[in-house]
Amino acid sequence: MALTLGPIVLDTGIDFSDALVIRHAYVREHEDSGPQGIHADSTDAEILEYTRNQSVNPRRFPADPPRFWVVFIREGGDQARLWSVVENRGEIANDGVRRVFDMVVSEHLADLRGRLVIGWRSPRTWWMRAATAASYPVMGIADAEPVPFPGFDRLVLDYAQLQAVMREHRYASWRTALSSVVGIYLITDTRDGRHYVGKADGEENIRQRWSIYATNGHGGNVELRGLDPSTFRYSLLRVFDPSTPTSAIDASESHFKVALDSRRHGLNRN
Repeated sequence: MALTLGPIVLDTGIDFSDALVIRHAYVREHEDSGPQGIHADSTDAEILEYTRNQSVNPRRFPADPPRFWVVFIREGGDQARLWSVVENRGEIANDGVRRVFDMVVSEHLADLRGRLVIGWRSPRTWWMRAATAASYPVMGIADAEPVPFPGFDRLVLDYAQLQAVMREHRYASWRTALSSVVGIYLITDTRDGRHYVGKADGEENIRQRWSIYATNGHGGNVELRGLDPSTFRYSLLRVFDPSTPTSAIDASESHFKVALDSRRHGLNRN
């Protein structure tokens, strides 16, 4: 049985009744003499601006559009490549001809941006309800382009990003880098700013330690159990070669607990 768009959308948690599927084409100007169109070199910001600006005419665009818009870019005559999923937070301007919506890029289908290609059966239709597009066939999913590793001293990840780094092919070089070091890491609960200072040493490298956090959210740490990991932010304080004596790593961990006061005003218990 051929793969279609429907299961992919449902797997993100988006309900068909709460979504549109849009296919933009490269045009110089909007069909009703509105804003400039998009082209092959348009930036993400330009595509978002083009998406959020729609006609007032309900025959051209829904009078009450749903929350999520799954946006594709036309590719060839009968295909479309995923650009992004955007979240509609409501209309913010209306001059009687054009409507402007408050739109933000969503993390739904983020791992398939630029990779997912579907067949588009209605060449004259540029938007439709998700339930209609659900049967559109998936023509291909391209390999993800590798994301360059930013360096140990520039690495800051939220929980969703941590999970992506630990499982997605495009982050393979990150996992290799994190496997090569042990050291001291920091988890910050962004709700209240409290810190947790942890370490990976001995036979456990940073990748192995963080993989556990990506799996269960708390890494087995009593201090973190019961907290919502979606608000956690992960970074590295200091990295060491795996041959570094455990005593040196312990001393560094203790230093950072004192420096960040993570015992009295943070999440460390010892």
